[in-house]
Amino acid sequence: MTQELTLSRRGFCLCCMAASTFAATGGWLSPRQVFAKTQGIVDMIRDAAAKTPINVHKTRAGVSILEGSGGNIAVLTGADGKVLIDGGITASRPRLLEALAGLGKEPIRHLINTHWHFDHTDGNEWLNAEGAAILAHENTRKHLMEVVKVEDWDFEFPRPPLAAVPSETVGDEMSLKLDKSTLMLKHHPNAHTDGDISVSFGEANIVHTGDLYWNGIYPFIDYSTGGGIDGTIKAVEDILSKVTAETIVIPGHGHPLSKKSELDDYRTMLVDIRGNVAKLKTEGKPIDEVIAAKPTAAFDAKWGQFVISPEFFTRLVYLGVAET
Repeated sequence: MTQELTLSRRGFCLCCMAASTFAATGGWLSPRQVFAKTQGIVDMIRDAAAKTPINVHKTRAGVSILEGSGGNIAVLTGADGKVLIDGGITASRPRLLEALAGLGKEPIRHLINTHWHFDHTDGNEWLNAEGAAILAHENTRKHLMEVVKVEDWDFEFPRPPLAAVPSETVGDEMSLKLDKSTLMLKHHPNAHTDGDISVSFGEANIVHTGDLYWNGIYPFIDYSTGGGIDGTIKAVEDILSKVTAETIVIPGHGHPLSKKSELDDYRTMLVDIRGNVAKLKTEGKPIDEVIAAKPTAAFDAKWGQFVISPEFFTRLVYLGVAET
């Protein structure tokens, strides 16, 4: 599998780092190992994004999905201009502009960030220059106003230019009326990060989950900026309570067209693995023994075949389970 295909299929920035080190190491590395061993990571991500094709998935009611630049990007096109959910990676700009032009001549007017991570916000600056007002949760804005180190990646992200920082913020929730569509923005605290929001398109019956949901992939949980396994489970359960079998569910990563039953499978995976890890941790077992017990084994064939390995995901869950 080529690096470009991996990026296109998954749309996840860490995959290019893992792929680039595979041949040299003989196997996949954890995100921490990849970051520790690789130099010029941001440049490498941008270089890969500059070559990755953008796949366009048209859904309904003017909502499309752009796959191939960081996280999955949703686009609402209408008389009020284009509304983007997440901004992808800057090096994808020519291909993103081409894909956006193919959706209509309407200008880019709004950008909503589901959270602060680079693979969802790197495009903020150029999209703002194109005319997009940027909206995000107040914690996302806070992180984009400062230098942030993600401990589990062993990488420090510099403060972006002011033009990349959201000018508008949402607290717990907000309703917007754009392009004859009702958008509901809902904050899910202490989940993937402390600033995650889901975005629901009311009339279209579509919800973009951001990185609260990774379709067919173990998720990353960023404890450095307020994430946690319990908050992730709660967020997924909250989204599940509001969707139907007909709802199109857009994950942050993985195949961009999903549905309630697949999101429910994701919840089952999270809950069961958390329960397995919690039991072992309550018994007083240290992290290495918990990993050796393979608490994710029942789910590895489906969820553990990409960058976040079963061992690394076990560590993330262990970190978020309180000792009793």
